[in-house]
Order: sequence, then structure tokens, then C-alpha cells
Amino acid sequence: MKKIYSVLRIMLWSFIGVFIGSSLFKWYDYKTHPDLYVMQSAPWYLSIEISAVFTIIVVILIFTIMRIIRKRHL
Repeated sequence: MKKIYSVLRIMLWSFIGVFIGSSLFKWYDYKTHPDLYVMQSAPWYLSIEISAVFTIIVVILIFTIMRIIRKRHL
């Protein structure tokens, strides 16, 4: 059970890290090329919001699995 728990913890922080990294890149890209985003009908940060919702869902799912594993192990 410890191996599964540690793999889940690594997955959790990986998802969070990928979200932070991609959000920072999108912000940087917007700051360096704002003219490209003027043509879009949606705001530039919409993709960050969609990624945030997906990340929150995955993090909640992983936390739930980790909690179930911890309760069964004790």
C-alpha cells in the first residue's frame, strides 16, 4: 500500500506542477504576444481556467483515493 500511496502523491504533485508551469507559460506568451490574442473571441485566460477546473477535479479524485487507501490501511 505504501507504493501505491507514494505513486499517487507523485501524481498529485505532477498534476499541480504541470498546471502551474503551463499557466505561467500561457501568461508569458500573452505578455510577449498580446496582438495574437486580440483576434480571439474568448479572453486569453480561458484556457487557464479550463485547465484549473480539470486539475481540481483530478486532485480531488487523487485525494479521495489516497484517503480510502489510508483508511483501509489503518
